[in-house]
This record gives sequence, C-alpha cells and structure tokens, in this order.
Amino acid sequence: MVVGAFPMAKLLYLGIRQVSKPLANRIKEAARRSEFFKTYICLPPAQLYHWLEMRAKMRLLGFNAEAVKPLNEDAAAELGAELLGEATIFLVAGGCLVLEYWRHQAHHGRRRRERHAAWEAMSDDVGRLALALDALQAQVRAAPAQSALEELQAQMREVRARLCALDPPSAPQATPKE
Repeated sequence: MVVGAFPMAKLLYLGIRQVSKPLANRIKEAARRSEFFKTYICLPPAQLYHWLEMRAKMRLLGFNAEAVKPLNEDAAAELGAELLGEATIFLVAGGCLVLEYWRHQAHHGRRRRERHAAWEAMSDDVGRLALALDALQAQVRAAPAQSALEELQAQMREVRARLCALDPPSAPQATPKE
C-alpha cells in the first residue's frame, strides 16, 4: 500500500516544529549565559521592543511618551532571550509554511501539466476523428446513392421484361430426319 506524500510531509513539519521549541530554549539559555550574545544579540532588540511597547501604551492612555526609561540589563537580557526564542519558533513555522506552499504549487503545476497533456491528446483525437469522418463522407459521396441503385435495378427489370416480350421462348424444334 502506498502512503501519500501529503500526510508524511505534515508529520515531518510537525516534527520540525516540535524540535524547534527545545532548540529555542537552548538558544535562550545560551543567550543568558554568553556575555557577547547577551550584549550584542539580546539587549538591542529587547530595548527596542520595550521602547516601542511603552510608547504605544503611553499614547493609548493619552500621556506624552517623550522619554522612555530603558530596561535594566537583566530584564532586557531575559526579554531579549524570550524574543529570540519566539523568533526562532516563528521562523521555523514560517519555513514550514513556505515549504508546504512550494510543495502545493509543485503539485498544482504537475496537475495542470497533466490536464494540458490530456487536453492536447483529446484535441489530437478529435482532429484524427474529423479526418476519418471527412474520408468516410467522401466515400459515401463517391458511392452510388441507394435511390440510384434502386433505379438501376428497376431499369434492369424493365429491360429484361422487354427482352422477354420481344423474344418469346422458342419451342423445341424437331430435327429433320434424313
């Protein structure tokens, strides 16, 4: 029994997404432990996220959001690690969606090519049948019509009847004896 590719692909994507969560947790831990990773990878996005979030909240509440105090280094490192982990999961899921889309497009293109080939084959068949029909119609036109054949048979009967009327069958003649 052949297993379809679609369920296997879905299972593979689900497995990749499940693996991405522990991967994201490892990246978070590495970001918390490594000073370089924390300083240059985690802190800038965390501070930017905090700044945008606070400005949006202040504007929604009707306050002036001129100066937003930055987060302390530990809170920013924690927020940056969380953002990095979530971004990892999001990128893996987005990659899975892109791969599924490409797979679907390839399948759709293959089906479209198959339909086009079938259409071309049917079109060729219709063309051959049209030629065969034309040939048969020419043969029918070349053959004597049924009514003409019946007319010829009627004329033959008339001719036979006339011949029979003109030349009655002769009686057997006696041969003279010598």
